[in-house]
Amino acid sequence: MRYHDEEWGVPIHDDRTLFEFLVLEGAQAGLSWLTILRRRDGYRRAFAQFSAEKVAGFGDRDIERLVGDASIIRNRAKIRAAIGNARAFLEIQEEYGTFDAYIWRFVEGRPLRNAWRKLEDIPALTPLSEAISKDLKGRGFRFVGPTIVYAHMQATGMVNDHLVDCFRYDEL
Repeated sequence: MRYHDEEWGVPIHDDRTLFEFLVLEGAQAGLSWLTILRRRDGYRRAFAQFSAEKVAGFGDRDIERLVGDASIIRNRAKIRAAIGNARAFLEIQEEYGTFDAYIWRFVEGRPLRNAWRKLEDIPALTPLSEAISKDLKGRGFRFVGPTIVYAHMQATGMVNDHLVDCFRYDEL
């Protein structure tokens, strides 16, 4: 509840935090978000406080360390993807100045505001998340399918998917 009440849907423009959510959303694939939130501190320790520069430099020894770290999801493919995504993240920063400038251009710099009345109305993906996913994949990212991208958009406030009767809807 605290995550929902304080974080989910708040617009994020800090590259480190955007990278954190990319890693966490990728790790969440096939799992519950609560499972990931419970391991968030472990991820912060294991992934150098989500410094994309440091994670991009991780090698085979780091992968083995992470596979043995019970404080995170020890899926080798997801770990490798996080490292590769850090490298692709840095390339986007080089091209656009910041990852923030790159990702927020898809919504013209301001959150999309939906007006959902029931949880079952909220989509798992949208044509926009499909387009962003395709672009990210074309840049070498992995574990960024359209559903993961939409979850990232929701978490980082690119889209306001709080229900209209939720107190956070108008706040955001």
